[in-house]
Amino acid sequence: YHPPPPWPARRERARYANVDLPALTVAKLAASQDPVHARGEWLVFPKGAGNYVEQLERVVPLRGGAVRTALDIGCGVASFGDYLLSYGVLTMSIAPRERHGADVQFALERGLPAMIGALGARRLPYPSRSFDMVHCADCHVSWTAHDGLYMLEIDRLLRPGGYWVMSSPPISWKSPYKGPNKTIENLDGEQLAMEDTANKLCWEKVSDKGTLSVWRKPINHLHCAQEAEFLRSPPLCTEDDPDTAWYVNISMCRTHLPRVELDGGPLEKWPQRLATVPPRIANGEIKGMSIQAYKHDCSVWRRRVELYGTYLKDLSHRSYRNVMDMNAGFGSFAAAMLKYPVWVMNVVPANITDNNTLGIIYERGLIGTYMDWCEAFSTYPRTYDLIHANGVFSLYINK
Repeated sequence: YHPPPPWPARRERARYANVDLPALTVAKLAASQDPVHARGEWLVFPKGAGNYVEQLERVVPLRGGAVRTALDIGCGVASFGDYLLSYGVLTMSIAPRERHGADVQFALERGLPAMIGALGARRLPYPSRSFDMVHCADCHVSWTAHDGLYMLEIDRLLRPGGYWVMSSPPISWKSPYKGPNKTIENLDGEQLAMEDTANKLCWEKVSDKGTLSVWRKPINHLHCAQEAEFLRSPPLCTEDDPDTAWYVNISMCRTHLPRVELDGGPLEKWPQRLATVPPRIANGEIKGMSIQAYKHDCSVWRRRVELYGTYLKDLSHRSYRNVMDMNAGFGSFAAAMLKYPVWVMNVVPANITDNNTLGIIYERGLIGTYMDWCEAFSTYPRTYDLIHANGVFSLYINK
């Protein structure tokens, strides 16, 4: 094992020996969704997402800060998230654990935000209204299975006015495509079913060109309330907390949109949203969290990170890239770390306190996940350069 190259060189290559996968072969890598090439002791990553992202930019406002947080499902080696960095978009890339390929490990070795994850019966470990954009490119998810259960989860995760991007089958199935166990009839049926579910969720289709389709979630449910009964839309959720997502099953209902968005008032654009008081605090959505306490927390962590910089010289030398905060609170540590070339996985311990702050962290334009530190984190060995812990052990003192 050797430490990765400094950022940004590490995004382009990684040492083969650092990724402990005996079954890995060059042929397997070359045939993957994001072809990776072997050159001596190095694995060289592709740069081929540029044209695709530029095509997407024509229909999704990637520049200007309207889109800041994104979720890439079935991410490959995170080439999509890598290219979005140039737009100021921070992407959480997820993919299942694989025996013969470790896309998430490659992504983290490159210095890109990623974690092991897959859609199933349970919610993904993120709060509601987390992402400005959710992306799936040939991600092998049966979106219309179980009465559209997975699309309901995407609806929960998207912020009001957020974008859902689908690329490759079943979209535009008449386009040339070769895939396992897929026929024209299968793909046609899947696309029609997907269109029907999107209509029931009141998503607006903003683009449908080639193998790329883009839908937009409504800013509020007022304009489609009358159509919901006619379309037989899933009912609005009434009892469950949309922000709880640790071992919680996906609900067969549509997530309510908050009052703050009813008059069309979205989040601030990036980078203004980092310094603005998050709506969940400003509107009293989370009890017991005052604006004064939030601003004090931001001030404390700015001073502490200044002090950290005197001890951790490698922060300025670009040797650190992947950082984890085990008890992130409001995300103020991560906000103060933005002056360094790092990204922070903000972890909010689940089911320990009544203060669920992960939604606040996402409203600041940062990313993170829920976690119970009595369990193993969903990643591979040796994937973080710096782990930060504040008040973690006291949370678990009686565990």
